[in-house]
Amino acid sequence: MDLFAGAGGFSLGATLAGADIAAAIENNRYAAQSYRRNLVDRGQTKGLLFEDDILKLDHQTFMTQAGLMPGDCDLMLGGPPCQGFSAHRLRNAGVGDPRNRLLLRYFEYVRALRPSFFLVENVPGLLWPRHSAFLEGFYSMAAAAGYGMLEPVVLNARDYGVPQNRRRVFLLGYDKKRVDIPAWPPEQTHVDPAVALDDGRPAWRSASEIFARLAAPDDPNDIHMNHGAALTAAFAKTPHNGGSRTDSGRQLACHQNHRGHFDVYGRIDPSRPGPTMTTACINPSKGRFVHPTENHGITLRQAARFQSFPDWFVFEGGLMAGGVQVGNAVPVQMAKALIQPLVEMSVAALERTRRVA
Repeated sequence: MDLFAGAGGFSLGATLAGADIAAAIENNRYAAQSYRRNLVDRGQTKGLLFEDDILKLDHQTFMTQAGLMPGDCDLMLGGPPCQGFSAHRLRNAGVGDPRNRLLLRYFEYVRALRPSFFLVENVPGLLWPRHSAFLEGFYSMAAAAGYGMLEPVVLNARDYGVPQNRRRVFLLGYDKKRVDIPAWPPEQTHVDPAVALDDGRPAWRSASEIFARLAAPDDPNDIHMNHGAALTAAFAKTPHNGGSRTDSGRQLACHQNHRGHFDVYGRIDPSRPGPTMTTACINPSKGRFVHPTENHGITLRQAARFQSFPDWFVFEGGLMAGGVQVGNAVPVQMAKALIQPLVEMSVAALERTRRVA
């Protein structure tokens, strides 16, 4: 089950890990179109896609239409919209944000469907003290419903084979009557290049591979922003492979006496994992999203590659809508790595039940 499914990064990772998607919910029109095109129409899943607001969609209606009974679901996934928990919200901004209620709504579905495991992804800001009431409420509901929960863990996508430096918090719960306390998260698959030779595991993947191959000639996502002459000239002055806006001589009024945001209008350094792909990842004014050598922002296809989406995956809605979908997604390869052991534990629990029966 995938709630807040977006374009389908979590779902695609789950299918690669050996899971079948029974149903998914996504409210955004373009994200739902992308999910349907790439996962439903291509046969990646036979599950139903509900294009609805989870706050309005009653879980009993959902279960009836999906043909599900309590306990039928082994794993529930979900990445509730995280803007209310974002580190970019200053001081107490975000406290009381109505989007934060979606985290609690997520658990109402857990309580109704009774999955063996549930896995939540969100930004690290969820763990900030000012949001403690939401997190404590979530854990209290889990305990009251007979679920155990592991401590929140902050994981970096680069440690699981994704060519991107992306930190996110994950919450894992388990039904204490159906499965044992899980040994989770799995050990990282990729390590710092400085220790890779001695460690035996591969090094973090760098951004260089993102730009090493051309997109297909008919790829509708091989598009980037069109920049004005002044901005294009500034990019031309920015050193290749990691140069920043300060190197280009571009100094706007908003930059003066400002100690932060040095990455905006900066070039991506291909020798390292890429920057975090945000919902504005195709806009160089929002971060280090300029091509390493060319004088424009990265394409939507390149942004999707940073999230380890395969090139056959097409995002609907155009450049801006596609950027939002990419930035909101759970990286596919990270999703696969995190879900794989949960699939294995679910299968083992089912086998034990069959032997007892």
